[in-house]
Amino acid sequence: MSEPQQQPPGTLARMARKPDHGETSYRGSGRLTGKVAVITGADSGIGRAVAIAFAREGADVLISYLSEHDDARDTAKYVEAEGRRAVLVPGDLADRAMCESVVRTAVEEFGRIDVLVNNAAFQMSHDSVEEIDDEEWVRTFDINIHAMFRLVKAALPNLAKGSAIINTSSVNYDMPRPNLLPYATTKGAIANFTAGLAQLLGDRGIRVNAVAPGPVWTPLIPSTMPAEQVEEFGKDTPLGRPGEPAELAPVYVLLASDEGSYISGAIVPVTGGKPIL
Repeated sequence: MSEPQQQPPGTLARMARKPDHGETSYRGSGRLTGKVAVITGADSGIGRAVAIAFAREGADVLISYLSEHDDARDTAKYVEAEGRRAVLVPGDLADRAMCESVVRTAVEEFGRIDVLVNNAAFQMSHDSVEEIDDEEWVRTFDINIHAMFRLVKAALPNLAKGSAIINTSSVNYDMPRPNLLPYATTKGAIANFTAGLAQLLGDRGIRVNAVAPGPVWTPLIPSTMPAEQVEEFGKDTPLGRPGEPAELAPVYVLLASDEGSYISGAIVPVTGGKPIL
């Protein structure tokens, strides 16, 4: 069955092959009991898988998303099914005020933030530099890296010792695909942002890490890549397939949990065998 093309940012409802977010497979063990997490881009894809895993590990979750209301409400149902609270905050993180609103809402609803997962991202595929207009270049940076800075700055007064910040980078920070030039460039910036921030916040007891996924099957793929690339997506990995969002979630759980208490400044690759050295 061919995957139908979508308009960005894409929705789960229109996907022919649905991603696995761990809806039926993830089993929690209380590793995040009592924690509060803010997750951006949590309506679908990696963010949704992380929200489900965090809830099953005992965390309340703020779900930040753009405009995919049905997907976000569905994610919230999985969180609430675990007896945890889910707060939905729609809006465009390219806007500084929206970043501040996400943090403010989390503090108003939960009283604090223990884990900030900066996961929202935007990408488009182009075969030449000439195809990339200035507006798209700026928007990619606004969502993928500027929003991270703004969210961290807004959240810092509410992050205590033992808190964790987790950024989603990409295998593209190390092996940039030329047809994803704006996206890959931001992912390199995220890697450096993570490394520097970890050093700046270490004396406060706040850990900062990043996850670097390889190709992962999410609505972003059929909504931002041409059909021929979608059909071949992930087949060039040593494992021969794209990853499922559920296969990323355990790494975020480790980095958010007290078990990761001495992990900071790390970039953890989950790439299906593509080496990051």
